[in-house]
Amino acid sequence: MSLTSVSSRSRSSHIMLETIQRNGGQVTIDIDVLSETGRKSSLSQQTYFELRRRIILGRYPQGSRLAEQRLAEELEVSRVPLREAVPQLEMDGFVQTFPRRGAVVTSWDEKRVNDLFDLRLCIEVGAARYAARQVAAGASMKPLTDALSHSQNVVHSGDLFEVAQASTWYHEAVVDLAGNRLMKTMMRSVTGQMLWLFYLTSRLDADDAFDDHVNLRDAIASGNERVAEAVAYTHIERDRIPSFSALEVPYTSAPAPDDSDGVEH
Repeated sequence: MSLTSVSSRSRSSHIMLETIQRNGGQVTIDIDVLSETGRKSSLSQQTYFELRRRIILGRYPQGSRLAEQRLAEELEVSRVPLREAVPQLEMDGFVQTFPRRGAVVTSWDEKRVNDLFDLRLCIEVGAARYAARQVAAGASMKPLTDALSHSQNVVHSGDLFEVAQASTWYHEAVVDLAGNRLMKTMMRSVTGQMLWLFYLTSRLDADDAFDDHVNLRDAIASGNERVAEAVAYTHIERDRIPSFSALEVPYTSAPAPDDSDGVEH
């Protein structure tokens, strides 16, 4: 995939000046002044998402070193967007950087899997409770219903990345419905890792996961906070030990207590 082709299309459609209506008047914006910064930011983001996708799909295996020059050649970008994308990848848990070695793809082990599940319990169980409270107070279920419909559309598509994305979006929708900004911020910090783990464990029964999502939707729709949090807890915890089997990672410790190509090897 060439990222420069996307950037080139943006340049070809570039408009020097744009006039928009605002509050009954006209505001003229010099798009040319803003475009260069926007292009750089856009290319860095495209680079980030493409690198993240390749890591998730295993194109760049866990423990492998990301060689900057080869990545630049593969993606047909300069080293600047790569160097801007790597810190975000590190912040989101996809790579770790080392002096003189550069960026290395992180690996999944028992502690990392448990840490993610434990954090999800902390965020999502409470989010389900608050989402039920919001619905009981009149909040719309549409965003959650739309996310569930999308999951249903892709569950048998054969595209495991799409299935993993749909599952991630559904869990994000639950947190969004809770209406707690701090929860949303915390959730955004781990959705990339959730997407990665969902993809890696795609051998688990997608139908069972979808049924769990339906049950959680129904529990939230009922407005019963305790039922919603119990269903959320059961859904998340049910996948913990099977995830270790799917990843072929040894599982030795007890679950959390219930207390409510450009690569070098």
